[in-house]
Amino acid sequence: MRLLFDARYTRWPRHDGISRYGAGLLGGLARISAQDPAITVEALVHDDRQIPPLPDVLTHHVTSPTSPAEPLLARQVNRLSPDVVFSPMQTMGSWGRDYRLILTLHDLIYYTHPTPPHDLPLPIRGLWRAFHTAYWPQRLLLDRADAVATVSHTTAGLIRAHALTKQPVSVIPNAADPVDPVPQRASGHDARTLVYMGAFLPYKNAEALVRSLAWLPGYTLHMASGITPAREAALRALAPDHGRLVFHRGISDEEYAALLDRATALVTASRAEGYGLPVVEALSRGVPVVVTDMPIFREIAGPEEGPALFADPDDPQDFARAVRLLEDPVRWKRASAAAPARAAQHSWDESALRLLELARELTGS
Repeated sequence: MRLLFDARYTRWPRHDGISRYGAGLLGGLARISAQDPAITVEALVHDDRQIPPLPDVLTHHVTSPTSPAEPLLARQVNRLSPDVVFSPMQTMGSWGRDYRLILTLHDLIYYTHPTPPHDLPLPIRGLWRAFHTAYWPQRLLLDRADAVATVSHTTAGLIRAHALTKQPVSVIPNAADPVDPVPQRASGHDARTLVYMGAFLPYKNAEALVRSLAWLPGYTLHMASGITPAREAALRALAPDHGRLVFHRGISDEEYAALLDRATALVTASRAEGYGLPVVEALSRGVPVVVTDMPIFREIAGPEEGPALFADPDDPQDFARAVRLLEDPVRWKRASAAAPARAAQHSWDESALRLLELARELTGS
């Protein structure tokens, strides 16, 4: 079986969420195919700079996913004679394809939180907003595929609830890279250091985290992701007088790992997620998490008395309450010890096996 992986969403020099999902899943596929001569895995890219962040697989250059030629992409892909093509997005062009196609829908966030990612070109952002004003365009996209993948059972349930596709839906979860050995720490309960990793779109609700510092004297909140000067200024204006707020404006994977390894907890007050990869990345390093009490975080970080504490995203004081529970050395140590096992419930290799099983079902191989 020849599987082509759409890696055109790979970001450089640092991954974003979908880029990291693609690279991790492709890495799992590459490891499996190296042991099985019946499987060939290759990748589609549109820029040479996408190749270094990917595992060592054969790559083919095609047009960008934002190109006007995207609807006719299958004409380029057909020449490569794949059996199956997998894309980590649902927008991959497919008219005239001669292969089986698996498309991915990560979440339904933009139906309720319509602000598009700021780094998209202006015309694409306009189309993005228009696309999410109704469900029927999504149905048209997904029904072009032979199967649909998503990253969590929570999102799979939403896809079914909104009847977004007639095609079968498979859960191919996100995961964190394994950490071996897990860093050993004893002082997280008194570190009074919190970490946020994620975008600064409105639904991410970073404001609640900043406001929670009013009830967390002595704590420092580290904002790790890239941010615009205007957004940073707006968040700084919300910080209480005694609040310690540090903006890193984007950090390397190594710097992020070091920041987590000296943190009390990773925090997020997001109002919607398809998965929440930073949460699982923190858990994999033995870092407890304080997160919004909503189904997706219960799915990936629960249950109660485990490595996660849950709070109301509309109540910054409630977030502070949850954080302060980790000042108890016994509570922090128990949460930290439970975290790696919870993260290990999802792995890139297991997700790759699920994808290959789906591909075999579609091809009958």
